[in-house]
Amino acid sequence: MLPNFSGKAFLAPMAGVSDPALRLQCKKRGAGLVVTEFTNIHSIIAKEKELRENLHTIQEFIEFSDAERPISIQLFGSDLVALEQAAKIVEPFFDIIDYNMGCPAPHITKQMAGGALLQQTNLTKQIFNTLTNAVKKPVTLKIRSGVTDASRYLFKEIAQLAEDEGIEMITFHPRTVSQGYSGKADWTLIKELKEISNIPIVGNGDITTPEDAKSMIDNTECDYVMIGRGAMGNPFLFEQINDYLKTGSYQEYGWEDRLSSFFDYLDMASNFKIKFANIKSQAMRFTKGMVGGTKLRERIVHSRNIEDLKEVMKCCTNNFL
Repeated sequence: MLPNFSGKAFLAPMAGVSDPALRLQCKKRGAGLVVTEFTNIHSIIAKEKELRENLHTIQEFIEFSDAERPISIQLFGSDLVALEQAAKIVEPFFDIIDYNMGCPAPHITKQMAGGALLQQTNLTKQIFNTLTNAVKKPVTLKIRSGVTDASRYLFKEIAQLAEDEGIEMITFHPRTVSQGYSGKADWTLIKELKEISNIPIVGNGDITTPEDAKSMIDNTECDYVMIGRGAMGNPFLFEQINDYLKTGSYQEYGWEDRLSSFFDYLDMASNFKIKFANIKSQAMRFTKGMVGGTKLRERIVHSRNIEDLKEVMKCCTNNFL
């Protein structure tokens, strides 16, 4: 059974973005669910063996905090034996096991993983069956509409298979794999999926404002929304969506708030082993669109450590005081 979600807006799994500090920050700002960066099932198995030999758990490899709960881990990979093993390894630590069938990146699809699986009906059925029988925690699914425009309705068959095999919720990004992140997400397809589904549907794609979130829910009747790129450097969006859905209004936040929020992120990041390169990338996202941001980001790129970065950001903050 799915856990209770405190809000209707979820944070999407994004490689190199949805690290444990950002997830925690978004959770504190109202995200109903946060999802880890997607993780290779073979990496989980290899790392767990190494960690076990040193009396450590998989939490040393996939960092998270209990304050993020409910938290979902997203897996990718289509080797059925490895999938069962990896799912059992992570099950004790996470509230939901999510399976990725939406990633459009060529280095993932070439492995017969991510979005490439949308056209592999038999293998997909086996994957769903393997997961739902391997664990007692709820299993969910992330999909795209199809591989190319000609196959943009593959999602219907896959969703029916998923439901039949015990998948408890589907997140749907209505772009094809070949689209990547270009063009517009076709929200009408979310409505079509909702009409044929008996499980919760999470709409995903092109939500950058509270108005977008309400529009998607109103027009598609989806149960929840998932925010990816719209949450980059903007954890306030979850609080704003929750407020807008409840009251029709929300608090606005300016650049001073965004910069202050980045320092909150830095404080949280100090509790985890996040690569400095990734932290710098987060700084770039928090300052995107800011007046003078181009020069600021040049300084961010050349910062050598956390103290350098703090000084750069403090100088910027002082300009807004």
